[in-house]
Amino acid sequence: MGDKLDELEQAKDRLTSRAPYQVSARYAVPNHMVTTTFELVGYKVVRTLGVVRGITVRSRSFIATMGGALHTLVGGNITAFTKLCEIARAEAFEIMTQHAGEIGANAIVGMRYDATELLGGVTEVLAYGTAVVVERESGE
Repeated sequence: MGDKLDELEQAKDRLTSRAPYQVSARYAVPNHMVTTTFELVGYKVVRTLGVVRGITVRSRSFIATMGGALHTLVGGNITAFTKLCEIARAEAFEIMTQHAGEIGANAIVGMRYDATELLGGVTEVLAYGTAVVVERESGE
């Protein structure tokens, strides 16, 4: 179990070192407290802290680009690009949750992703939402 925790801490350290700005994995909002809706079932929003975001910019490697180009000839899922997209979204999401935690949020509502191609093969991925403080609703 200790090895798994060490791996998780190392992964978080690698992730936070990728951000071009200071973020802290220590105070990240838990994943289960992030939603695309504007409410969390069983909780009430007691304070809105504002928009938080996580941004990452990724580029495709030459090999992935060539492999993807060849794969388009036969069709189907281009796994090299799918993996790249998943990694970029995960990075942006993690940075967003860290920013929210740093400003005192314990949840994020209205979470969305956006992606913009900056140059051929260079894409910005943005995760954003509203940082909030929530409390459990009383069982009335």
